[in-house]
Amino acid sequence: MTQSVFQDGLLKGKVAFVTGGSSGINLGIAEAFVKAGARVVINGRNPEKLEAAVKGLQAHGTAMGVPADVRDYAALEKAFQTVREAYGEIDILLCGAAGNFPAPVLGMSSNGFKAVMEIDVLGTFNACRAAFEHLRKPGAVVLNISAPQAYLPMAMQAHVCAAKAGVDMLTRTLAIEWGGVGVRVNSITPGPIDDTEGMRRLAPGEDARQKLTQALPLQRFGNKQDIANLALFLASDAASYITGSIMVCDGGQSLLGSGVMLQALGA
Repeated sequence: MTQSVFQDGLLKGKVAFVTGGSSGINLGIAEAFVKAGARVVINGRNPEKLEAAVKGLQAHGTAMGVPADVRDYAALEKAFQTVREAYGEIDILLCGAAGNFPAPVLGMSSNGFKAVMEIDVLGTFNACRAAFEHLRKPGAVVLNISAPQAYLPMAMQAHVCAAKAGVDMLTRTLAIEWGGVGVRVNSITPGPIDDTEGMRRLAPGEDARQKLTQALPLQRFGNKQDIANLALFLASDAASYITGSIMVCDGGQSLLGSGVMLQALGA
């Protein structure tokens, strides 16, 4: 298991807001932020799941949960106001809420495609737009969670390919528009990360896991701490001159192209 490589107190005094923060990679990042000294707010649609995640975070530091659907702009506005009243201005926004399910285009409904687009693209836009008034200052950071599907076309993933390409272009555009007030905006692109819902869906079973592992240049799945380490770096002053970047953390997956990966997965 990868360990954090950053000193204690790296984000001391910072306030971080994480959408989709009650599970998976996003919860792993939220935990890393808390351990680094930040006061962390996680957001999700399921209040019970959110409450359980917050309890886990509070074992390491200061954290709270604010339920809201990222597709609901008014709900996000209210959530950010709640955070401001509790903790003050936001320093770090991580947009991680996402949807996915494997399906060919002809096996996908219009509503299914729309749902992923709305959660990923509209949800990222809503969170960034609603948060801006609470983080418009030099040193503020926006991190958007992307995916290799943004630049590697994959069968069974047309909805995700379109959505994550939109997230990356939104990242670049916001970096241009918001750089003047000192806000940095970057994307993080995780590859195959162990113990996540995405990999359980895309590589179900030990045989698929073994084939995919053997196909990867680094010969292993990543873990949540690998992504958290990258998020910690990008959120810190060490990355103060990095904006508009799509930062890939995938064990070399993207070097192989989608065909090799789909063959490994038997798709």
